[in-house]
Amino acid sequence: MKNLIFYSMEGCPHCSEMKKMLDEGNIEYLERDIDKNNEEYEMFVQATDNEFIPSFMMFENHGEDDFKNVRLMAPDRDFETLEEALEKIKEYLK
Repeated sequence: MKNLIFYSMEGCPHCSEMKKMLDEGNIEYLERDIDKNNEEYEMFVQATDNEFIPSFMMFENHGEDDFKNVRLMAPDRDFETLEEALEKIKEYLK
């Protein structure tokens, strides 16, 4: 099963717009507020060398501890626009 984690922050206009785009596209995701999940997000920042949001982790889950094809996406590193991010997410989730 392919999964999407959406890292966001309350009050972030880009995050609000991305959430709207995901919802309108009927894309299932787990939203993680970076202020409430700071330790988890710090690991993401270290892995991507990028602390901008909205950011994403996509992966396949084949069991409790069996994660495959993990892909991390961060702004200015992996996409320039929210529309580009959405297209990459859709492509991954096919």
